[in-house]
This record gives sequence, C-alpha cells and structure tokens, in this order.
Amino acid sequence: MLHKLFKLNYLEQILKIKSLLFLYIVLISCSNSTLSDKNKILLNMNDDILLEIKDLEESIIVNISTQKLFYLKKGTVYKEYTISSSKYGIGSKENSYKTPLGKHKISEKIGNNLPYGAVLKGRKWTGSIANIITDSIDTDLDIVTSRILWLEGLEAGLNRGPGIGSKERFIYIHGTAEEGLIGKPASDGCIRMYNADVIDLFDKVSLDTNVWILNK
Repeated sequence: MLHKLFKLNYLEQILKIKSLLFLYIVLISCSNSTLSDKNKILLNMNDDILLEIKDLEESIIVNISTQKLFYLKKGTVYKEYTISSSKYGIGSKENSYKTPLGKHKISEKIGNNLPYGAVLKGRKWTGSIANIITDSIDTDLDIVTSRILWLEGLEAGLNRGPGIGSKERFIYIHGTAEEGLIGKPASDGCIRMYNADVIDLFDKVSLDTNVWILNK
C-alpha cells in the first residue's frame, strides 16, 4: 500500500514538473514572438541603419508616422512608447518648430531624480510641479516636464550645421503637461512623452546613444 502511494505521489510530481516546463516553453515562445513582431516594424528602415543598430548596445528609433518610440538593445526592441511629435510637421529649419529627421545622439541627460511632473525652463527646475492634463486639450503652452534627453544632430546638411542644428534648435525628448495629446502631433518640434515613460526611458538609456527619427 505504501509502495503504491509513493509511486502515485512520484507520478504526480513528474506530471507537475512537465506541466510547468510546458508552460515555461509557451511563455518564452510568446515573448520571442512579441519581440519578433515588433522588430518587423523596423523592416521598412534602410539596410544601412538595420546593419548599424544590430550591433549597438542600445539605440532609439522614433517613428513619426506611427507616433511611436522604440528602445532597442542589439537591434531587438525592448520597450515601445507612444510619443507626440511636432504639430507643424517635419523639418530642420531654425524657428520652423518642426521635428527634424535623421540620425542623432543623446548629448545631455537633464533632470535626474527630479519629481514626477517637475517643470523645467531653460533646462533648470523651476521648483514647481505641472498640472498634468489628461484630456485632449491644447493649451498652447509647450511645458517641459520631468526629464530631458537633449538631441544633437549627426548628419551635416540635414540636422547639423548653421540654421538646422537640432541641438541649437533645442530639440529634446521630454515629458509634457499635455498628456492627453500624446499619440498625435502636438509639440513645437520636440518629441513629447508621458511623464512616467520619459522617466523610465531616461533611467534606461545612456549618454551618446544613437537616435534615429524616421517618417516611415
């Protein structure tokens, strides 16, 4: 009798282990499938960009047409965020208030450890906290909040040089008080993000990380 009970318990344990192993395999497969599906988004990129990002420790792709930002490691999408680019369209001309295209890098990270919604003016915390608007309301105030990733253009004649330089135009990835407008063009040239998202990205990404802003 004891022998049969022991054998039964042993078989039950084996079945449990097999079930857990099967569940683990399914979860891993789903995870890999998700990453693969996200990476399909990048197939519309130029081959030279695809070849470059696959060996980079980290990189960022901003897709204007879909209003999405992708954080990648070694060419694999690790995080996807919804953003808001310029309501004036794409372009690099000074005082155009447009979002520039092309290759950039993160030249400065500003706002480390500032509170959620902290209002920055001239890249300095004013000491105030923004009233975050979650309704789809355009206040005509391009308030910079929480964190700043200051972009520097790397392509001469496109986003680098007199009258078109992204850094000189103060093009940032930053938080916004107008979260209700995220997901559609609404900024004055920068890339806006939800405050929680820009803090998350800020903590992940390193200085000098390459950022491609595309419209595909």
